[in-house]
Amino acid sequence: MTTQRAPAARALEELRGWHEKLRAQFPILTGHPELAYLDSAATSQKPEAVLDAVREYLTTSNANAGRGTYPWANRTTELMSETRRRIKEFLHDPDPERSGVHLTGGTTEGLRTVARDWLAPRLADGDEIVVPFADHEANLRPWLEVGELLARQGVRVRVRALPTQESSGEYDMAELARLVTPRTRLVAATHVHHVYGADMDVRRLRAAVGPGVPICLDAAQSVGHLPVSMAELDVDFAVFSGHKALALPGSGAVWARNARGPAFAPGGWDGSPNTTGAVALCAALDWLDAADTARVERWTRALAARLTDGLRRLPAYEVLGCPRSLAADSPMAGRQGIVTFRHRRIASGDLGFVLFHEGFMVRSDSLCQGGAGERQHSVRVSLHVYNSPEEVTRLLGALASLG
Repeated sequence: MTTQRAPAARALEELRGWHEKLRAQFPILTGHPELAYLDSAATSQKPEAVLDAVREYLTTSNANAGRGTYPWANRTTELMSETRRRIKEFLHDPDPERSGVHLTGGTTEGLRTVARDWLAPRLADGDEIVVPFADHEANLRPWLEVGELLARQGVRVRVRALPTQESSGEYDMAELARLVTPRTRLVAATHVHHVYGADMDVRRLRAAVGPGVPICLDAAQSVGHLPVSMAELDVDFAVFSGHKALALPGSGAVWARNARGPAFAPGGWDGSPNTTGAVALCAALDWLDAADTARVERWTRALAARLTDGLRRLPAYEVLGCPRSLAADSPMAGRQGIVTFRHRRIASGDLGFVLFHEGFMVRSDSLCQGGAGERQHSVRVSLHVYNSPEEVTRLLGALASLG
């Protein structure tokens, strides 16, 4: 075994018992042992504790929040407040008295809310925003829409591309520092890239943009997959989806630091909140804390290392992202539990179809990339705590058989 592979192999050995106990808590997986679900970057599976919390709520105190004074309504209102408090705690909020949490239907809705309700009113003619054109479209379209909306009102806002390093796909912090001007009103960034699986090293963003520029972070692929600390990341907004963090679809949140510019306050009338989604999200965060997100990250990174190591031994496949990031001793930001690749002769859509008939559920399309990102279709394997080394070994065998 090579030195580079040793840390991953050691993690898989040390955490095997931990993993087996946790995997057993996912009914959809234990009910289909012949299938390998490898699409957690799209949505995660749900542990029994989350399903139980939703069932208990719906059968004991289901009501609307903030719209009644009877016990079920009061309890539901308390649950919504508890979820907001729990999100702050889970994100290691350094100043929970000042910060705010707005529950949303997911990351896309949350980013649009920040763009429309917080950023747009602050922009004047000649202002600039910096956004990632090579990341997920959900972290590009809302900012472009704001520019288009203001343009129709005669306000010209310059939307500039967040610079990336061509060789690795990482953000070019030196170029970003040169790009920021006194008219820069926001920088939007991604925590973990949804295609390359790279930690985008956002800890360096603040030094690059200076102390006064607000930063909005798309944390859809990090919250629920690895430890995320707002005390360590000096960003102003963190937006994530509950369904990628073991909770139900239609849940998510915007965390706002409220330290630069006005406090975040979504406009309009909220209507009835997604109470079931909030219950599921709170239960999912409890489950993740008990499981230990640091262990979750260690496990999924080890699985990804095993997969990438195997793929690099198969000449027919091209692994996307900087090859140096695959090494355990790389000085670059490490790859998380996402591995994306192409076969050099078989179309990615066809490869995904073949893999499903072999029992593997993967993503095989353009992966919702922004306009400056990868345009050619690819196959993405995204891993979570419930995936096993045996699934990775089986997948590599299926891929090798295709030549």
